[in-house]
Amino acid sequence: MFEALTNKLGEVFRGLGGRGRITETNVRDAMRQVRTALLEADVNFVVVKDFSEKVVQKALGAKVIESLHPGQVMIKIVYDELISLMGPVDSQIYFVSPGPTVVLLAGLQGSGKTTTAAKLANLLLKKGKHPLLVADDLQRPAAIEQLKTLGAQLGLPVYSEDGQDPVRVALNGVRHARQDGRDVVILDTAGRLHIDQNMMAEIRRLCEAVQPHQIYLVCDAMTGQDAVNSAKEFNDALELDGIILTKLDGDARGGAALSVKAVTGKPIKFVGLGEKLDRLEEFHPDRMASRILGMGDVVSLVEKAQEQYSVEEAADLQAKMVKGEFTFDDFLKQMQSMRRMGGIKDVLKLLPGIGGQVAGLDVDEHDVRHMEAIVHSMTAQERRRPEIIDASRRRRIARGSGADPTDVSSLVKTFEQSRQMMKALGGMGLMGRMKALKTMGSLDLFSGKLPDLHVRQRPKRRKLDRKRKKRSR
Repeated sequence: MFEALTNKLGEVFRGLGGRGRITETNVRDAMRQVRTALLEADVNFVVVKDFSEKVVQKALGAKVIESLHPGQVMIKIVYDELISLMGPVDSQIYFVSPGPTVVLLAGLQGSGKTTTAAKLANLLLKKGKHPLLVADDLQRPAAIEQLKTLGAQLGLPVYSEDGQDPVRVALNGVRHARQDGRDVVILDTAGRLHIDQNMMAEIRRLCEAVQPHQIYLVCDAMTGQDAVNSAKEFNDALELDGIILTKLDGDARGGAALSVKAVTGKPIKFVGLGEKLDRLEEFHPDRMASRILGMGDVVSLVEKAQEQYSVEEAADLQAKMVKGEFTFDDFLKQMQSMRRMGGIKDVLKLLPGIGGQVAGLDVDEHDVRHMEAIVHSMTAQERRRPEIIDASRRRRIARGSGADPTDVSSLVKTFEQSRQMMKALGGMGLMGRMKALKTMGSLDLFSGKLPDLHVRQRPKRRKLDRKRKKRSR
């Protein structure tokens, strides 16, 4: 989402490199470009102006200490101000005792409230809660059925009624949750326009009757400044507790994320980063600021990895790599875990120095599924001992996976080389591993540059090409 902004900010900071001191001239020149980049990212004009002035005031006269360059000093100042702009944020939901805790979701039409209600319920499930979804959107056709379908995917009950009074449905839903021992109620209300006074009056009556403990506004990040304007209107009417930004993984420019807290005074609590029900995350201003500046988000990456691997599993996998016992079964688990973490591109975006380069990378998730299909077509013995895969086995595996025998051969060969490399690296110390990786042309972690990958043409193909050239002569 912030790729364009990240790239422009990177250019600005690189332009400050090599100077011994930050002067008023180069600070103001740099901030003029930063201001332009923020406005192009659809950040609120007043927010941009205030942000720029604060950065200039902090940067003027700042000395370059020790080994820091002016660009690094400016990055630190901008980073701190970005955190201040979007935070502080307490993403924790405070639960009442005795329950249930009532959470009401409001928002514009088409902002994704129903899906977000299910995502929030899934997040609470992981925290050990027992939520109840209440289908209180009585305006949109099929909204109730959609919530029931999503609830069934999570194994959660959904309370609904055939009626036209959302206040009565909400009150009965809370009563049902109390009787059923549910500790959280999530109310999915009807979408409305902030200019529709009748609908706004209806949700005010709903809040007065139910007295929800938390009111969250669901905003579509793709709508940019309109999301900020609607958030202000809803906050004036309902007194929001926080905002949930959806579709933050889209191609929007990011203005809503950077503006909404400053304009409304209400923090972003959660962000939606995809369509799947596990793609709702707590919002952390420091991590978002780090991503915007191209510094990655290692903390989020570690948290994602911890959801997929236990400490024991990670230790067992490392031991297999060191011993050269890494099998295709282990490889398959790695690919499946990577997909559950959001895919290869999503993981690369969180790595320092790489996030800004991901957009230009040709990473086709279809290729990953293609490799998985090849592995699935292998027998258990072939997965454990890929060296036994001869020509006839390659043909059988290719038929079973819809691949070409050369694809199977290439995957097996690459896998064997990787396994030998992991075994060799396992016997080295840290410095030895780093030198070996540099020698092999692997990723330079310090420059943040990806290696150029060249596919070597097969000898048979080269011979055919030479024959064709002779014929043409």
